[in-house]
Amino acid sequence: MIALPALPAVPDLRAIFDEETQRAVANGLCVQCRGAKLLCGKARCPILVRHEFMMRTAPLVDRFELEGASPPGVFVGRFGYPKVFVGPLVPPIHGDTAVLDTPESWIGRSLDEIVSFRAQLVRGMHRVHVLDVESSDRLVTRTREMALAASPVEVEAVFTKKPRNRLVLDDDAQPFGPSAPLRRLEVGSARVDRHLDRAYADDDLLARTAVLELYDSGVSVSRIQRAFSVGAFGLAKQRKFVPTRWSITAVDDTIGRDLRETVQSFPLVPEIRVFEAVGFDDRFLVLQLPRPWRYECLEAWYPGTLWNPLGREAVLFGDHEGFEGRTTYASIGGCYYAARLAVAEALVAERRQAATVILRETHAGYIMPVGVWNVREHVREALRREPRRFGSMADALRYVGTRLDIPMARYLRSSEVLKHVLYQRTFDDYALGEFEARCAGRSQGPT
Repeated sequence: MIALPALPAVPDLRAIFDEETQRAVANGLCVQCRGAKLLCGKARCPILVRHEFMMRTAPLVDRFELEGASPPGVFVGRFGYPKVFVGPLVPPIHGDTAVLDTPESWIGRSLDEIVSFRAQLVRGMHRVHVLDVESSDRLVTRTREMALAASPVEVEAVFTKKPRNRLVLDDDAQPFGPSAPLRRLEVGSARVDRHLDRAYADDDLLARTAVLELYDSGVSVSRIQRAFSVGAFGLAKQRKFVPTRWSITAVDDTIGRDLRETVQSFPLVPEIRVFEAVGFDDRFLVLQLPRPWRYECLEAWYPGTLWNPLGREAVLFGDHEGFEGRTTYASIGGCYYAARLAVAEALVAERRQAATVILRETHAGYIMPVGVWNVREHVREALRREPRRFGSMADALRYVGTRLDIPMARYLRSSEVLKHVLYQRTFDDYALGEFEARCAGRSQGPT
């Protein structure tokens, strides 16, 4: 793979981190926004501008043409919606490049390594209306062919100008490298994923049903998200391109909701458990309690981290849902849905039900956004490991407190699920026996 050069010195960024931006950071606004909502009122996120400058790459493609094996990868932008940029992600290398766009295989790799190989992906851009998914435009049809492929695809891209030299960052989607407008796109013979192709061919199948059937067939979440973004699923007249960052959360949410409904018919876990995983200076503690389904994800961003660069203390935010789920979009964004999928997936595999609280502590080593796959895959990794088991909440919380830097008392003040379990215990215990009996009856089925 092509190595990145040494990072350039950071210039004086006071023009970017002005007083208004500093106030937004200090008030925790950046943790809530993460570059998606532009709550500070600026045209671009100052934090992402800073990091994109720092991560400018050497010219990988100093010409108008590019040949390489796409993982396959595609990207659908969101700016200018409903007219957005659609196109392939192509590295200037050949061979088996699948790892470049398969986040399920990235656990255990360093942040530098992931950024290094994602920076090799050059994005071709072609502006289309989101409803033009069945356009005869060859750039559109070939981009979709790539999204449905089961293995790397040889690609020749011709640009109208040389690719711009920067690493593009996003809190939901994986980073990628330089970009340029497409003039022409040639795609070699691709081995199509038969499950994706079948869903694409069935234009009487609802998009939600297609996503769930593909997941049940063993198609990876990242592949489903990629195909979803190019409008490959749904009723014929309702198909459209979906910006990549939206498609990631839509698929995570769709699968997570379905798994949650399945989980709710299972008996409770037999004890209190704590799972753990660490990566990129990000620590994930997953606490599961023998209670009916509840879910919460709390995130603490330390001073000097990506979304709290100027803060003096850790900023803590979170979202939760009860047995019936939630009706509003989670304030912490796609991370909430990515982690919920991982939690529900593990409980379905175990045929158990639990109230789950995820405590994520992000320290200064997490220097840039790499996408919500980081949360999904690290929570999956935690839940694959053997948990610590406890006979009481006091023992469990005491242990969790030793694994985190923020005092447990602060998490308890912020956690709706933990407060519910600790302070409404009498009522819960009264109804718990009846609930477990009802779940046991459903799981046994008719006799």
